Amino acid sequence: MKRLTWLSAQDPPDHFPPIEQALEDPPGLLAGGGDLSAERLLAAYRRGIFPWYSHGQPVLWWSPQPREVLFPAELHVSRSLRKTLASGRFTVTHDQAFAQVIAACAEARARQPGTWITAQMQAAYIELHRRGSAHSFETWQDGALVGGLYGVAVGRLFCGESMFSRVADASKVALVALVAACPALGVELIDCQMPSPHLRSLGSRPIARSQFATYLRR
Repeated sequence: MKRLTWLSAQDPPDHFPPIEQALEDPPGLLAGGGDLSAERLLAAYRRGIFPWYSHGQPVLWWSPQPREVLFPAELHVSRSLRKTLASGRFTVTHDQAFAQVIAACAEARARQPGTWITAQMQAAYIELHRRGSAHSFETWQDGALVGGLYGVAVGRLFCGESMFSRVADASKVALVALVAACPALGVELIDCQMPSPHLRSLGSRPIARSQFATYLRR
């Protein structure tokens, strides 16, 4: 019988159970506790594990089955998005406003009053960014930040964490920029973690957790 593993802050950073031990209800929940140190976060991502929890909860660690991913070559750019890209309305930068992007991703949204990107979570990923492991792509319009995304790079994998838009298509433009930068960054796979209609419209698809683990080992 599968049981939730509890971690302590004193456990070694790589002290995670095998991802095959993740619960089926709630699906993908693997462990709780520990901390959000840079060392533990990177150890988790290297094993196909990521933190996701709400304010007031302990740190919760997940490895869902199946896993939502985007192969860069499979990015779907719709006709309307192509028009947006060609319009020149937006400019995109890389790693120029990481803290602003993660703060914008944490803002409450319509029909979603809370956020899982707590102040503790923001501080942890800003530290990862300072160390060169977390990255952002920013979309600008008339000098204002209107969209973007951030995530963690682990080898040839980019683990997407969140994205935001203040105007139509702004987050999509940032994702297109990320995909365009994948060859230079050495990225072969983008981890989307969980499915959403928005990501599916851009070409993401599910793969088995075991297949995702094989990509990680490579």
